[in-house]
Amino acid sequence: MLHLVNKSPFERTNLQACLQRAAPKSAILLLEDAVYGSLKGTVLSDLVGEAVNTFDVFVLEPDLVVRGLDAEQILQGVKPIGYDEFVDLTVARGTVQSWL
Repeated sequence: MLHLVNKSPFERTNLQACLQRAAPKSAILLLEDAVYGSLKGTVLSDLVGEAVNTFDVFVLEPDLVVRGLDAEQILQGVKPIGYDEFVDLTVARGTVQSWL
């Protein structure tokens, strides 16, 4: 399954809820304001850093760029992807759950 998280984890608990409920080996894609959850040095860094051991965690790189961020600022194990890889991931995982 592919889980899409798009809200800032500093304004909502969608990312935390996703990490608590997703099955191991699920894919989690952080997009829009959720990309802030992939950054080093935040209060969520430990949580997301540990999540990469259980889940395939991705961040949408164009959403990083539009926010003035880059791939060097994200946690180790979080994989930056573009739109083409987003489509491939959606097809490969089949079922998609959006965390609104």
